[in-house]
Amino acid sequence: MPEKVKKRHLLDYSILLPYIFMCVTGLMMVYSSTSYVAMTATNPTTAASYVINQAIFWLLSLVAITVMKTDVFRNKKFVQIAMIVILFLLIAAFFFPRRNGALGWLSIAGFSIQPAEYLKFIVIWFLSVTLSYRQKGIQQEFWKTVWRPIGIVFVYTGIMAFYPDFGNAVIIVLLAFVVLLASGLNYLYTLILGLAGIIGSMLIVLFVNLTGGKLLPAYVYSRFSSFLNPFADEYDTGHQMVNGYYAMFNGGLFGRGLGNSIQKRGFLNEAHTDYIFSIVMEELGLIPSIIILGVLFYMVGRIFLVGIRSRDPFNSMMCIGIGALFMSQIFINLGGITGLIPLTGITFPFLSQGGSSLLMLSICIGFVLNISAEEKRKQYYLNY
Repeated sequence: MPEKVKKRHLLDYSILLPYIFMCVTGLMMVYSSTSYVAMTATNPTTAASYVINQAIFWLLSLVAITVMKTDVFRNKKFVQIAMIVILFLLIAAFFFPRRNGALGWLSIAGFSIQPAEYLKFIVIWFLSVTLSYRQKGIQQEFWKTVWRPIGIVFVYTGIMAFYPDFGNAVIIVLLAFVVLLASGLNYLYTLILGLAGIIGSMLIVLFVNLTGGKLLPAYVYSRFSSFLNPFADEYDTGHQMVNGYYAMFNGGLFGRGLGNSIQKRGFLNEAHTDYIFSIVMEELGLIPSIIILGVLFYMVGRIFLVGIRSRDPFNSMMCIGIGALFMSQIFINLGGITGLIPLTGITFPFLSQGGSSLLMLSICIGFVLNISAEEKRKQYYLNY
């Protein structure tokens, strides 16, 4: 098979094109959602730093997608080094200033790095590598095989709980659960883990209800109270949710027009991060917002399909874990801004401003593109 034909025909455009569409839309919305800041700032260059930083991270993401090879990431020593590095960064975050009442950011040379964003991908990678080498043990001695890697993941999650960053901690636990289910374990263990997850979630909710949330950190408790009734304190704890509702209501079917959001003009704080989709709905409207969601869900569906069709355990677990990462962030973010669940500070994939999130999600896309090409190459040689 000629080299040029191989590169052109093995690329999965059903994943690449939606990815590019989402990133371009994200840059557009970050610029729009921060335009009020740019107009009112004394230094326009500083005000434009949001979209500039986002563009820089996207360029870095494209470079990473171009040069990365999945064969390198199958090496156990490589993933062990990554786990050590991310552990160092997680601990280092305790020595940097808080943001919105929580730790978790490293500010270096004008750039902010959030180690938890990279940890989500590294957990999927670590478990996929570890469990792919233990396929026989998973079937024969499941608990003996998985207790150590799962224990390591929970240690890392526990560190994040001390920030506190419960939103990302919940996602990491969920990702570990999904990768376990995709590892080939017995259906009985699947049932046990599922019941344990449901019972554990119910106990947590019961505990919060019985204590009134008063044993939670102050900023976490404020989010629970605003979730229960945001209009009871719409000028304080419920401020974000109430103005997020106004933004979504203002948009109607086709929006107020790009750049014409009312709520981003000092009413909705940090409109370019957690509440970016509210601004999307206000400026573009319900119909275009559904189209954007449709493109994103189509891409995620293709990622799951690559994982399901893969015959290689590592490839399968990586794709299914990455698909679960996208789905969890989408539903937790949308659930938070619509009031279905408490707001957790989880960004919306590709649209929210955040270089760490964009780079991490782009690396995930690069992995899936490489895995898809690898599976197509195997099928080509099998047929010919």
